[in-house]
Amino acid sequence: MRRAELEERGYVVTPGFIDLHAHLREPGFEDSETIASGARAALRGGFTTICAMPNTEPAIDSPGLIAEVVARANAAKGARVLPIATITRGRAGNELSDLVELAAAGAVAFSDDGAPVADARLFRHALEYARTRDLLIIEHAQDMTLTGKGVMHEGIVSARLGLPGMPSMAEDTAVSRDIVIAEMTGARLHLTHISTRGAIASIRDAKARGIRVTCDVTPHHLAMTDDWVGGDRRFAWEREGPPAPTATPYDSATKVNPPLRGWSDVRALWEGLADGTVDAIATDHAPHASVKKNVEFDQAAFGISGLETALSLVLGGVKAGWCDRSAAIRALTTGPAGVLGTPVRDDDWIAIDLDEEWIVSADTLASMGKNTPLLGRKLNGRVVHAVVGGEARYEGGLRGATTVGSR
Repeated sequence: MRRAELEERGYVVTPGFIDLHAHLREPGFEDSETIASGARAALRGGFTTICAMPNTEPAIDSPGLIAEVVARANAAKGARVLPIATITRGRAGNELSDLVELAAAGAVAFSDDGAPVADARLFRHALEYARTRDLLIIEHAQDMTLTGKGVMHEGIVSARLGLPGMPSMAEDTAVSRDIVIAEMTGARLHLTHISTRGAIASIRDAKARGIRVTCDVTPHHLAMTDDWVGGDRRFAWEREGPPAPTATPYDSATKVNPPLRGWSDVRALWEGLADGTVDAIATDHAPHASVKKNVEFDQAAFGISGLETALSLVLGGVKAGWCDRSAAIRALTTGPAGVLGTPVRDDDWIAIDLDEEWIVSADTLASMGKNTPLLGRKLNGRVVHAVVGGEARYEGGLRGATTVGSR
């Protein structure tokens, strides 16, 4: 189907979305997701390109593993998959990976996501090494000594629930450290899944001073607060509205790292999105097998499955007037492309039905990971058509359709 025809039918046609941060779990954790299932799920969310994080088993720290990821992605015929390789060998934080060799093999960036590079000296060396070839370092900015054994945001809700908290300062101080090192080395640094007001302020200041730092935020950090852990199911922009449906507290589907933060933090993320401080919206799609989530909150794995619900969450904030739709679309398209240093592809595009209502359920999610606190929730906005490299790879039906399929 042609773009013009879809636009005539009332759909919004945009470039394909680019996700800078997704976990496809293969190799090693195929019970949670595979490259094929993740690539297909991505198309339903409008993502025609996704960057696969390297915290697999084994970690993606060799050219051979990069080639394997690329080959499996090509065979899947879903979204385009770009591999991210590790900063340190095995993500152990002791010895740098051969960044130049990995880049030559196809790695588009480097990250030890989930295992921040704690050694400041080693992190400096990583940025200096990357600077020689203008490579991109992506860092999960978190001081693990400050988060300790925390399982949710430290605040009133964590105190009420009796759960150990992860303070905002664990992110704030790590972001400050990383920015200082980036300024000294002149390297390209991308700070992923930023979640605090303090971190946004630091990044805004760094950009004003010309430091080569970019950042992304996730749809769940834009939409949900730590109240969700306590059972409140209001979106952040519904705070002043009527009571929303509630859920049982301690829902492990709300356990994510960095944790869902307070309302003022969420508001700051939207402000950063609106003024351009935030470069991209990235899902941090983190699917898990049920055995890793259907346990007590403090024992559950961190992560939310988010590829297919991302657009609806972002559109919710747009509808509430927290951001222009154009700014949101930019953060899903040209923004992430700019972070990667690549142009937006003309042959990758999607069509969106802004009015489509749908209910999130395990049956309608293509991802193997059903771990989302949105199950049973009615959302608005859905992708109905996705084209990758000029080839139609997903059709979700006409307006009003209740089922979806891919081909």
